[in-house]
Amino acid sequence: MLLTIILFFASALAIYLACEFFVNGIEWCGRHMKLGATAVGTVLAAFGTALPESAVTFTAVVFGQTDKARDIGVGAAMGGPLVLATVAYAVVGGALWLNRRRLGRPDRTVQVDSKRLAGDQLAFLSIFVFKVALGLVAFAIKPWLGVLFLAAYALYVWREITNADTAPEEEELEDLKIRPHNATMGWAALQSLLALGVIAVASHTFVAQLETIGVAFGIAPHIVALLLSPVATELPEIMNTLIWVRQGKERLALANISGAMMIQATIPSALGIFFTPWLFDALLLVSGLITGLAIVFLWNIFRRGQVDCSRLVMVGGLYLAFAVYVGVHFYG
Repeated sequence: MLLTIILFFASALAIYLACEFFVNGIEWCGRHMKLGATAVGTVLAAFGTALPESAVTFTAVVFGQTDKARDIGVGAAMGGPLVLATVAYAVVGGALWLNRRRLGRPDRTVQVDSKRLAGDQLAFLSIFVFKVALGLVAFAIKPWLGVLFLAAYALYVWREITNADTAPEEEELEDLKIRPHNATMGWAALQSLLALGVIAVASHTFVAQLETIGVAFGIAPHIVALLLSPVATELPEIMNTLIWVRQGKERLALANISGAMMIQATIPSALGIFFTPWLFDALLLVSGLITGLAIVFLWNIFRRGQVDCSRLVMVGGLYLAFAVYVGVHFYG
């Protein structure tokens, strides 16, 4: 158990430090590609940090030998969006509140492209409702519909890139960590890829130790799968948000979450639909309902431009509500 605890904290620290290198490198990649902050967050950073949790779903549904193993993959495809829509946004609000004086934000407002992110919430919600609806019915051609989710993500990336604003030249970036005086595209991409490799390995280690700790403390496997593992697999996005908020770049942080949510709504869903019956039980339906409520709430505050720390923290309460429901379901 001592080794498990050491690996647990060591892997969490490794993820954070690797994310420092990743966000630094990916910002320089965005600068060379002349992408604005929103596109850097929604496409480049989100795609990189979403790979670990997408790999969890892929391994479970493609190589899983039992129905239970494949169910874990489906749970990951539903748990990821739930954590992003609640915990990740709450982390942004909480981190900004803690750093409000240092960043000069006494009114606790969040600097964000509200109109664009409101559109992202609607796009995500339409895809998410469709994927949940597919979990309620069974029919012969359902596996083929996974192609629609891949096409939806490709369309989203195309829209983000083509509508991307040019990165402002006056925005200063920290020196590239591995090559401070020669931040070429090649070195920036190399740093990002190396950091991503560390994130992937450390994330896998972190999830494994979390599951071991859950078993040691007698936590039901379903609770670990539905509540703890999704938080662990979304840790890279959460770490990115902490780093960018600390730097006063909450626009990048929120764009990263938004882009990761779109990936979670499409790629893992497509894999689940391709390789499993994709039928939901009560717990998965409730997780879908909570996620949908969170998205509606976020869409409303982005649409109105009423984005501040307290409102973002509030959305985290929905995750707590789901945690209470799961606890009552298994132990009540």
